[in-house]
Amino acid sequence: MTARGIVLFAHGSRDPRWAEPLDRLVQAIRARDPGVAVATAFLELHPPTLQAAVTGLVAQGVADITVLPVFWAAGGHVRRDLPQLLAQAQAAHPGIRLAALPVLSELPGVLEAVASAAVQPGAHGPD
Repeated sequence: MTARGIVLFAHGSRDPRWAEPLDRLVQAIRARDPGVAVATAFLELHPPTLQAAVTGLVAQGVADITVLPVFWAAGGHVRRDLPQLLAQAQAAHPGIRLAALPVLSELPGVLEAVASAAVQPGAHGPD
């Protein structure tokens, strides 16, 4: 039974290929911490919902869930929609700990990593 879980929460798209980078992020997280359960969830256009992802982790015995909003900046979906969805999930599962991390651009080291990648030779593609 896994006590900790992470839900990668993204917008969603009708194009199934859109989620491929998110699937790679799931694998990268699992490689760094095999003891954590990782799920994906989407605001719209792509299953599963945040509620379904949380319910799935709870069914696996996860009691401590961190939601990572895979959004670059905190716009309306993160400021307005995500707190409502978290409150609904928490109400459905009152015995769990449910918390959200900041958006990607606010995580420590992310801006520096992107800036470093942007100035690497070849970062601008073929001339």
